[in-house]
Parts: sequence; structure tokens; C-alpha cells
Amino acid sequence: MATNHFLIFMSFLLLSCHTLTFSATAEEEEDTFVRPIDRKLLGLNKKEKLSHFRFYWHDILSGRNPTSVAVVPPPLKLNSTTGFGLVNMIDNPLTLGPTLNSKLVGRAQGFYASASQSEIDLLMAMNFAFIDGKYNGSTITILGRNPVFHKVREMPVIGGSGLFRFARGYGEARTHWFDYKSGDAVIEYNVYVFHY
Repeated sequence: MATNHFLIFMSFLLLSCHTLTFSATAEEEEDTFVRPIDRKLLGLNKKEKLSHFRFYWHDILSGRNPTSVAVVPPPLKLNSTTGFGLVNMIDNPLTLGPTLNSKLVGRAQGFYASASQSEIDLLMAMNFAFIDGKYNGSTITILGRNPVFHKVREMPVIGGSGLFRFARGYGEARTHWFDYKSGDAVIEYNVYVFHY
């Protein structure tokens, strides 16, 4: 009988210890939303590469099939020559050469907004979504200031997807052609990206 009591007591003790340990671990997991992980799990054990991409960005506002459309017009109350407040949504072709019939390598998808009351400065928020070669399905994300009448504009690469996970770098934009009447433009982009 003493042996039975001892076994019951030990079983109860072991079960209690297991329950306390389990609830403490579960409580720790609920309270912690961040934890360190091994870089290899995300493929970050590979050597980092620096790549240079050069392509042309076609911003088409005119015609029957524009690739850039105003989704928020500038407020009428503001007497602004900069279009302050204007927001355009884009799905612009990216080509190897400056002509629209050049090889299509991707699309710039996102928006730009007029963000200055004193000069034409755009806030650019876009993904370069590639459709060609080994980069098909991968994106590079740009977010930055674009003072459009400067000869060279520099904008940061803030990340990407696919082969550009954890990407960082910058892009340089140079106006290749601009039509003042229609607003259509062709911009040369040189993008320098660190990626794995």
C-alpha cells in the first residue's frame, strides 16, 4: 500500500513538473514576438553580391492606354505650380533600350506623389517587378525623393523579394526624354543592389 501511495505521489509530482514547465514555456512564447534565428534558414549564408541593373522606365500619361494615371488630383484650393498633393498610380514598362518597342524586362508598379510646394519633387514608392531571365518574379523596392528637374536623382533601394530578399542599395534616375505637352517621359535607371 505504501508503494502504491509512493507511485501515485511520484506520478503526481512528475506530472506537476511537466505541466509547470510546459505552461512557463508557452507563456514565454506568448510574451516574445522576436527571437534570434540561424542565418542559414533564410539562405543568408551565401556570399553577398553587388549587381548593376540598367533599364528604361516609360511613364505614359497620354493615349488610349496610359501606364500612369492620376488617382488623387491636386487640391483646387492650393495655388501651386508644382501640383502639390497629386498622386499617380503606375504600371510602367521597363525596357532594355529607350524605345518602347525594346525588350521588356519588367514593370515599375506603385505610385508617385508631388510632395513639394516649392519645386517639382516626387515621392517615389515602387517595385521594379522583373519578368525576364533568372530574376523573373523577383522585385526591387524603391522609396525616395525624386527632384525631377535635377540631372541625376538618387533614390534608395529599401528591399525586395525573391532573389532580392534583404536587398539594399540605390538607384540613379536620368531623364532620357520628356514631352512637356503630354507629360510622357522616358527615364534611364541605373540600380546598384547588394543581394544574396
